[in-house]
Amino acid sequence: MTESLFFASLEKIFIEERFYKDEEYERGESTEAIFLHLRKRFEPWLEKLSRPITDDDLKRLEEIPMKRIHRFSSDKAEKIIADCLDRIDQLNKNLDNLTQFTIEWFEKIKNEYGGNMARRTVIRNFDSIEATSVAEANEKLYINREEGFIGTSLKKDEYLFQCSTIDDVIIFYRDGRYKVVKVADKLFIGKNVLHVGLFKRGDVRTIYNAIYQDGRGGIFYMKRFNITGVTRDKEYDLTMGTPGSRVAYFTVNPNGEAEVVRVTLKPKARLKTLQFDVDFADLSIKGRTARGNIVTKNEVHRFSLKERGRSTLGGRMVWFDPDVLRLNYDGRGIELGEFGPQDLVLVVLKNGEYYTSTFDAANHYEDNILRIEKFRPGHVWTAVLYDADQGFPYLKRFAFEPTGRKQSFIGENPDSCLMILSDKPGARFEIEFPAPEGGVPREPLIIVSQEFVAEKSFRAKGKRLTNMTYQSIAEIEPLDVEDEAVEISTTDDTPDVEDNEIENRSDDEVRDEITGQQRIFD
Repeated sequence: MTESLFFASLEKIFIEERFYKDEEYERGESTEAIFLHLRKRFEPWLEKLSRPITDDDLKRLEEIPMKRIHRFSSDKAEKIIADCLDRIDQLNKNLDNLTQFTIEWFEKIKNEYGGNMARRTVIRNFDSIEATSVAEANEKLYINREEGFIGTSLKKDEYLFQCSTIDDVIIFYRDGRYKVVKVADKLFIGKNVLHVGLFKRGDVRTIYNAIYQDGRGGIFYMKRFNITGVTRDKEYDLTMGTPGSRVAYFTVNPNGEAEVVRVTLKPKARLKTLQFDVDFADLSIKGRTARGNIVTKNEVHRFSLKERGRSTLGGRMVWFDPDVLRLNYDGRGIELGEFGPQDLVLVVLKNGEYYTSTFDAANHYEDNILRIEKFRPGHVWTAVLYDADQGFPYLKRFAFEPTGRKQSFIGENPDSCLMILSDKPGARFEIEFPAPEGGVPREPLIIVSQEFVAEKSFRAKGKRLTNMTYQSIAEIEPLDVEDEAVEISTTDDTPDVEDNEIENRSDDEVRDEITGQQRIFD
């Protein structure tokens, strides 16, 4: 636009001042001579022009046909100039009111193209998400205990767990020291490593239970503590720092579990009781610098797990936020209920797949979720599905099994689809049929799921609902029957955890075992 305004002004001066009638211009001895003459003639107007005149501008003037010069109207050039000036004024106003101009521009675009263009984005609320929470755990961490290295590149060494490249790792040593380091390809951490785990800042639910000896031959203390924040690569101590201290017993409890430990002492003169139990549930959770409670001042032969404990923090209320597709403990979104240490989340997808997960707030879920809830082991579900292999609708009753991998419960054919999923014990379904031409309409068929098919594995095909052409299948009011549950076997993804059983023996039997004394009579 500025170029059009400039040349229109140049052309107007050229025509109105009749530069083309000059004798030097008409002789036209050479292009250089003509350009030199025109530059002299334009000198009085240079201050009014927006930029200097170039040879290209003069060449364009020279190319104007003579018939156009004779017929040229000064009013036409003035109109071009006026239009350009008005346009410049409008642009300046838009720049001064940029917000309002932007709104009007988008409204114009919406009115012109909005009706034919479907929205492809999804409006969701925003949440404060840390990078470590959403980073994919696509790396494996290994440890070489003999040489004192950890890293993701130590493929031939002991495997620890999945992690991401931006995770933090907490390391505990047998002498009570601990520190937090960054995940690396290969990192020297030293020897005598007691425990390596992922570290989450601000985590108040992960509780560490420890029994340590204060110095060589010193008193044994027990303590419960959490670690919510530390300085990376700085060493801390869970003991009192006395030289020769060591950790005799240590567990990591993601939901504040507290176990019972059997303490077996070394025999010595006038020591009558050689074994007794200590319960971590009797201790309060304190800071990492707390000394703890005295366990014993005597020499200890061993500490043994007697009984696994339950969480002393109680269950945790969990919500699912459909806007950010994440779990939270702050009451945002859909309430899933109160979760204990062993509870799982059931996720059913619209494509007929399902899986179970922990209730960790770091979990991220897909946007094609059909149902998400607290997993109910043994609860019987009813599904109506279209079997693409047979070309008919089927009904099946089954219980979901815990698994961390996606499993399909509608078959392997990608053309099969889930029509209805119900968790009602007395689920009923109504099948409507199209009316035949000129015939009597067929009455709808009512199916009671409990009477129609027995409960089987989620991998079973189910039972065909009808062989006839149907118009629709819908779930109707269920029967008022008692909820049922079936026993399910755990899969490889969730192995059974057995408590260590300690045989109840007398102090004499324990003393003989420690000293190596052979017993003749049991």
